[in-house]
Amino acid sequence: MTQVTEWNAGEVRSVQDTLAAEEPLEIRVNGAPLSVSMRTPGQDLELALGFLFTEGIVLSRDQIVCIQAEEPPNGMKSNVVEVELRDADFEPSTLQRNFFAASSCGICGKASIEAIRRRNLPSLEPGFRIDPQVLCRMPEALRGEQAVFNRTGGLHAAALFDEGGRLIVVREDIGRHNAVDKIVGWALNQDSLPLHRHVLMVSGRGGFEIVQKALAAGIPIVASVSAPSSLAVKLARELGLTLVGFLRGQRFVVYSGGFRFPPKVA
Repeated sequence: MTQVTEWNAGEVRSVQDTLAAEEPLEIRVNGAPLSVSMRTPGQDLELALGFLFTEGIVLSRDQIVCIQAEEPPNGMKSNVVEVELRDADFEPSTLQRNFFAASSCGICGKASIEAIRRRNLPSLEPGFRIDPQVLCRMPEALRGEQAVFNRTGGLHAAALFDEGGRLIVVREDIGRHNAVDKIVGWALNQDSLPLHRHVLMVSGRGGFEIVQKALAAGIPIVASVSAPSSLAVKLARELGLTLVGFLRGQRFVVYSGGFRFPPKVA
């Protein structure tokens, strides 16, 4: 909570406001620092697991020997997750590489897509279909579970739904890609990957980093309440992912993979 000044139609008053937390998280792998990113504290182990999986550093939960939050002195909050891996594609000498999750990484679009293609990601389920009316109910279900957003108005959210529209899990974070990594990390810990018969929905826009993380997790449909980016659409079309934007009320726009929505029978 913090004290703020509110201006409303000429009336000024001092009120209490709730802010979304934002702190750095460092991920260390086999004793070497891998990444530092800003995140909303909570589900840090899921975030680290999801990041390692969607970036291709680990392929299964079996490669995780140990994962734990560092215990800082004097009871301070931990902002470090330490991971011990076995048989992982991880070399400390390559730590300066650009991660796909960084939208400002500077890699050109063609090189980004080619790098993902070379990873031999799991094929998406071509026979997966979903009723458009089921999809239209997802935003309301997601919004109803955004506990921190409802208090602060300052967080993104990601949600995983099954083919019947049942909400499986929701995660919130200051970064939308972090929220997705938390869901993927949750699924990895549950030994539920790949998520071949699920839908990922995100608040905000459907960017390139969201699409590549969904592809890594085997999710065939990604929906967002806002617009996708041009590179996200290109990647989705090349790799067969169904990408939906502007999912609001009874309307949505399909940018890729419309075959996963069965036609309405007259």
